[in-house]
Amino acid sequence: MTPRCSIVIPCRNEAGAIAPLLEGVAAAMAPLAPFEVIVVDDGSEDDTARIVLDMAAARPWLRLLCHPRTGGQSAAIHNGVLAARAPLIATMDGDGQNPPEELPRLLAPLLDPGPGGPPDLGLVAGQRVGRKDPASRRVASVLANRLRAAVLGDTTRDTGCGLKAFRRDAYLALPFFNHQHRYLPALFARDGWGVALIDVSHRARRAGRSNYSNWQRGLVGVADLAGVAWLIRRRKTVRAVERKAEP
Repeated sequence: MTPRCSIVIPCRNEAGAIAPLLEGVAAAMAPLAPFEVIVVDDGSEDDTARIVLDMAAARPWLRLLCHPRTGGQSAAIHNGVLAARAPLIATMDGDGQNPPEELPRLLAPLLDPGPGGPPDLGLVAGQRVGRKDPASRRVASVLANRLRAAVLGDTTRDTGCGLKAFRRDAYLALPFFNHQHRYLPALFARDGWGVALIDVSHRARRAGRSNYSNWQRGLVGVADLAGVAWLIRRRKTVRAVERKAEP
């Protein structure tokens, strides 16, 4: 049976977090069955892949993709979406800090668009409230998001949140580049899609450590921001209307 939704979880060295995370996803997504979960192991050096494979033996909704070497979070998400079988995708981080209970809230506007929402809704983006990260990371995130908003003109205050839901076809039509996942709201809007923002909760990391530092994020952020600004300026969206001959 074709799943209604595909949950894509990029992860690297998350052996201590992945099993309880997947159990939580299964419980949260049960009302939205059928669904599938695609874990993309981004070149882990621990037992992440083995744990997922062991769990998949008794869980037909669980799939594993493996990168032979680390390709980054955007590459992991992109490959997961390419492999997904559902028309709607939700993403979340593999470290357990994104509560699985938020997934149905993100998917609801796409599964059942109601009146009053953004027209042509393509993306529902989570924005973390009460972040459980170190103060230095929170401050760096606020500054980076303010700079991004000033340059790109979007209204998202937290593009680094891993919780997002979107149309698969709309995502695959976006220009792909490394670190693309941090600019999805601006890129969806660039292509004419509506973007909805939802506040989501956040948990403290219980195992492992972050794969990124503030210094690493800052170094790549300036070049990425300039590139995305260029992509937005150069985009010209014209929707075609099919005309048919009179009988």
